[in-house]
Amino acid sequence: MSKLSLKTTIDMKAPAAEVWKGLTDPEIVKQYFFGTNVQSDWKTGSPITFDGEWEGKSYQDKGTILEITPGEYVKYSYWSSMSGTEDKPENYNNVSYRVTEKDGGSTLEVTQDGIKDEASKEHSEKNWQTVFGGLKKILEK
Repeated sequence: MSKLSLKTTIDMKAPAAEVWKGLTDPEIVKQYFFGTNVQSDWKTGSPITFDGEWEGKSYQDKGTILEITPGEYVKYSYWSSMSGTEDKPENYNNVSYRVTEKDGGSTLEVTQDGIKDEASKEHSEKNWQTVFGGLKKILEK
């Protein structure tokens, strides 16, 4: 069975540098990403972790930074402790963020692969739109 991938974009009235900071600064991330604590040194090959509590349940999601061009692009592997799957390589997805500045604002493009079915794809896309809609609100204040 082949896995699905998604690509979604969010336009923000903010410079690319501010969007990038919003993606990588743990204090900002925590404000819009359901209280998640993100930790990484944002270098290729380094770990990235996301931990917090969702609906009273603790979680720790993790991955590895696969590729990064600071200020523009990051791609990381990702596994969620809430996915119901074992922590092994075939259960990791890849997620990437690309920030492009244009017309005094920026576009954030989010891609995700390894999605099991259409319902999960729709859920993921709504989730990304909600999460980064929160970042947009913070940056456009």
